[in-house]
Amino acid sequence: MGKNILFCSVGRRGDLVKDFRASLDRNSKIVATDNNSTAPGLYFADRQYIVPKINEENYVPIILEICRAEEIGAVTTLIDPEIAVLARHREKFQAMGVQVLAPYETSAALCFDKYLMYQFLNKHGILTAKTYGRMEEFQTALEKGDIQFPVFVKPRTGSGSVGARMIQCLEELKIAFRHDRSLIIQEYMTGEDLDADVYVDTISHRAVSIFTKKKLETKIGGANKTLSFKDNKLFLTIEHIVSFFEFNGPIDMDFFYRDGEYYLSEINPRFGGAYLHAYGCGVNFIKLIENNMNGIENEPVFGNYEEDVLMMMYDSVVIKKKREIKEQVEAKLWTYCI
Repeated sequence: MGKNILFCSVGRRGDLVKDFRASLDRNSKIVATDNNSTAPGLYFADRQYIVPKINEENYVPIILEICRAEEIGAVTTLIDPEIAVLARHREKFQAMGVQVLAPYETSAALCFDKYLMYQFLNKHGILTAKTYGRMEEFQTALEKGDIQFPVFVKPRTGSGSVGARMIQCLEELKIAFRHDRSLIIQEYMTGEDLDADVYVDTISHRAVSIFTKKKLETKIGGANKTLSFKDNKLFLTIEHIVSFFEFNGPIDMDFFYRDGEYYLSEINPRFGGAYLHAYGCGVNFIKLIENNMNGIENEPVFGNYEEDVLMMMYDSVVIKKKREIKEQVEAKLWTYCI
């Protein structure tokens, strides 16, 4: 098995790639792909590839060929729609000795479809926000007094908080549904908004590392100011929830804390945008991935970080001359889609 790690659809996640580069064994490489040569995250990797979009027929064969050529030991993606692609083709990667740091198919589908996830959580007694997939279902609950305004709507299979917003009254809700029938309706959750970075061991499939933080400020796509904290009750809650799924590698979990209870909001089975906070506090998933690539099972260690450590995210840039990108595309990057 190779020692190198492949990040698919790397996009803007330059700092994550930099952290990996700093922690990986010096004999290991970071390889990154994207469908656009101006994706800044590419330029922090050791090797870069321009590939087709994830829904194109030749996408998976090309990723498999990159894995073969670059001696990849583990592959992951940084965008939600690609998670199911990797899960669906897991056996092809495994046949090459490549670990897929993404959930198995059923769990991937649950995480992508928020209404299916609600039904699954409800079935297993896991606290979560009340969720309605149809207007008729919601109106019945409204008449019974099971739900009240304001409510929150979001696309059933969306990502990055696109289309998520508060709705104040029934007429406003009806207008929203006339424009987009894919919406789901959720109770508006009050209380503290929390986030957890979790690593699920690829051998034991247990949660082995957990970093929890309070969201102090959130913009579209995720939290940009967070504060670390610890609560053994939340650690136990996360272990319990993970046991119902087939996860593999890093996951990002959102919670609300209300009336002394933790309510699961959603699970993104990939590196979360604010994993940088965990890494900055010494919670190093990179070493856990390396252990798994070497056939070593990680033992659970929770709470091995300081509380009240603040993360303040800011924007940075990559500056490249146009001709430099062109030269890199011609000399270093495999350009399949152009």
